Amino acid sequence: MKSNQTTRIRIILGCIVIAAIVLVVKLYDVQILQGKTYTQIANRQYVRPDTVIFDRGTIYFPSKDGTRLAVATVKDGFAISINPKLITDPSGTYDTLAKIFATSTSAGTSTSTIASISPPILISKANFLTKAANQNTSFQEIATKVDTSIGTAVSALAIPGVSVYEDDWRYYPGDSMASQVIGLTGESGETGATAGIANATSTNSTAPVIAGQYGIERSYDNVLTRDTNTLYVNFFAQLFSNIKSTVFENQPLQGDVVSTIDPTVQNYLEQEIVKTEGIWKSDEVGGIVIDPNTGAIVAMGHWPDFNGNDTSDVTDPSVFSNPLVENIYEMGSIIKPLTMSAGIDSGAITASTTYDDTGCITVNGSKICNYDGKARGVIPMQQILSQSLNVGASWIATTMGIATQNKYFRSYGLGSTTGIDLPNEAHGDIVNLDVNRQLEHDEAAFGQGIAMSPIETVRALSAIANGGLLVTPHVVSEIDYTIGGTKNVMPNPAAFPRVLKKSTTDIVTHMLVNVVDQVMNPAKPETVVPHYSIASKTGTAQIANPAGGGYYTDRYLHSFFTYFPASNPRYLVFMYQVYPKGAEYASATLTDPVFDITKFLINYYTIPPDR
Repeated sequence: MKSNQTTRIRIILGCIVIAAIVLVVKLYDVQILQGKTYTQIANRQYVRPDTVIFDRGTIYFPSKDGTRLAVATVKDGFAISINPKLITDPSGTYDTLAKIFATSTSAGTSTSTIASISPPILISKANFLTKAANQNTSFQEIATKVDTSIGTAVSALAIPGVSVYEDDWRYYPGDSMASQVIGLTGESGETGATAGIANATSTNSTAPVIAGQYGIERSYDNVLTRDTNTLYVNFFAQLFSNIKSTVFENQPLQGDVVSTIDPTVQNYLEQEIVKTEGIWKSDEVGGIVIDPNTGAIVAMGHWPDFNGNDTSDVTDPSVFSNPLVENIYEMGSIIKPLTMSAGIDSGAITASTTYDDTGCITVNGSKICNYDGKARGVIPMQQILSQSLNVGASWIATTMGIATQNKYFRSYGLGSTTGIDLPNEAHGDIVNLDVNRQLEHDEAAFGQGIAMSPIETVRALSAIANGGLLVTPHVVSEIDYTIGGTKNVMPNPAAFPRVLKKSTTDIVTHMLVNVVDQVMNPAKPETVVPHYSIASKTGTAQIANPAGGGYYTDRYLHSFFTYFPASNPRYLVFMYQVYPKGAEYASATLTDPVFDITKFLINYYTIPPDR
């Protein structure tokens, strides 16, 4: 009997202890973890009670020393509203507010913030007067994303009918930096109820859901999203709902995202892109810096881009997309090293193989010529890359045969997606390789007639740089969970498939180094990087004419890649531009920016020489 009583007492004490722990945890959550959010709710409950508090995880770019730069975060500030029923002098009230905004701006306290806000921080006077005349409501919002200095100044005046309350919004400290990689957030079209938020109160069930729309914001939306609607839910209902969703429904954990992008390298790449566009007035310019051994993207930039804090001047929504991942292009002669690699790896040719270059050949009734139409006579394989000879690339394709070329080009991942962790990735168009005719395959050998995305191209070229492995490119390295712990999300290099023999890539790398040493350096001494071996190749492709078929005779896509040190590559740099004005060949337009980036990376990362 005594034993039973002791057991009951222990059970009761155990329940009390568990209940106490639960209450302590909840108090810690309310007062410490969610204290700021609950304060915001209290502050606005009499002003704007139907608004859900905004919160979202942070995206970080890490520098080489491990320092993290927040490139997408939540900014604290204020919003301002009026109660038309309490406004006695609408015109005077507006003038007072406008003076505060103007004074704060001219003083420089919030110039950068105001410059990056959309819609404008304070509505026009005409709109203000219209809102103030609406006597059927007690709430009209007149300013959002208000800088702290302005909000504090307005609050201090205690203007009758004007309310100031804390607000948060998505903020991109770098403005346009890596905008197409980071992406944007926006209303998803769902509401709290339709998004599956259980037990939301009626005042919040119709609030729009903010979700990632582009870039990392979209790819990792399930990690970055914060369900603030649960703040309005009964604690015990929330507790058991969370247990159900996390344990039984395997819902993703919330956290912050750490990218592979180095902000210093990203900034330098973007400067080179803008400079290149300024010189050649191209329709678009893009670049990628990748670690060819791991697939980690260190920098990825494109012009035109957008400012994530102010999209009011965007007239073409396609600018929000990432052309480096979502668009495909005919890349031209930078595909020749892939053709050379296939020929050598298959045994169809060797580095010492020669052929008779006649300048032009006829294949299936169509003429294929070198860029200058000139014959070179009997020459070795090296000259196909050194002089970028279309006839030579065609000869390799014919020599190894259609089946072998198809096998290698597909093994490079051409015509498929890379698996990069960014949304809407396009796969290349290599339908011409399905045509059982030599012409299409000869053209593909020098990068015409087949199209691929820049990231698809970089992935294939990385296989030559890294010794023959096909990497999976990625822009995120880890996730830091809010409950504690970190998850490494980088692909496992041990799982990368081998597509070329190491001996093959050693030969082709040596040939590409010869292109730099024997052709580029003598022509442009500024390309010399003392004590470093650099592997490189240019590409110039005709641009297809979508209207009349065939190709434009005066429009080209320029491309250029390098990797270094060639004996043990740390980075591969790729740039391209569409329709540069005033130069026909990529060697004239992209040599300087690519080698400037190469030299910068060597100095920035203190890469040891290999010569």
